[in-house]
Amino acid sequence: MKQITNTIVMIRPVKFRMNEETAVNNYYQDASDNSTEDVNIKAQKEFDSFVEKLKSVGVNVIVIDDKLENDTPDSIFPNNWISFHENGDVGLYPMFAVNRRRERRPEVLDTIEDAGFEIKNIIDYTEAEEDDVFLEGTGSLVLDRFHRKAYCALSPRADEQLLIEFCEDFEYTPVIFTAYQTVKGERLAIYHTNVMMGVGETFAVVCLDCVDDKKERKSLVNHLKNDSKEIISITEDQVNNFAGNMLQVVGADEKQYLVMSSAAYNSLSKDQVSKIEKHCAILHSNLETIERLGGGSARCMMAEVFLPKR
Repeated sequence: MKQITNTIVMIRPVKFRMNEETAVNNYYQDASDNSTEDVNIKAQKEFDSFVEKLKSVGVNVIVIDDKLENDTPDSIFPNNWISFHENGDVGLYPMFAVNRRRERRPEVLDTIEDAGFEIKNIIDYTEAEEDDVFLEGTGSLVLDRFHRKAYCALSPRADEQLLIEFCEDFEYTPVIFTAYQTVKGERLAIYHTNVMMGVGETFAVVCLDCVDDKKERKSLVNHLKNDSKEIISITEDQVNNFAGNMLQVVGADEKQYLVMSSAAYNSLSKDQVSKIEKHCAILHSNLETIERLGGGSARCMMAEVFLPKR
């Protein structure tokens, strides 16, 4: 089982803006005075520059254009509705925001197959939306694919029963906790696990300060340590700069990179950077508009492809 891959899918936005439907529990989103058109142009520039950086180091990026008629402001974050697995399985996930459900497009699967990958089986959890039950893909699930563990911070977008169903279907062990952030003096659940932690091959970047329950925090630490991961701790302030929203990928000549935004990179201390660089190189790109209005960052923009080649 591989933990990291060379191939990722990214969706190029055509109508990016602040999604009013997700802002109710994504406290990282912030409104803009700019026109929707200006915002979308800025997001496209950031997206294109990010894709170029990934391609320049040998990451295989499959770029798919969003469709204007779908009116999907968050389509730039495909990892929430789909996941691809080494055995040929594809997971489809129930989305909290109604307008995000339109992001699920069959032609995305066709494009993946056209790129030479084999899809054997689709495991579809989307019916759960009818019961207002959600599990938003690898936003809610931070997967240690090698050790078969699914780290999940419960929230309005990550249901415990559905997590357990996922773990039974995909043969993962659930590691369950609640992660909090301070919003106007109140401790509120972080909407996605991948905002406060990321798991690489030999390390994990994680904000333990977000896990208020001591038993849950101890369990999280023990799971990572038992799998010989070096824990690189980040602060809540760094989480606010999307330092938890990182993904390790493989470039040319098997060189490994931890991919993040420039805001995330600039929030890290020299010590944290040197700890990460013992494991792999760092690649960062400016995603300021996407982060401010979308409330997501580099990791959310990349859906990893682990499918077998045809």
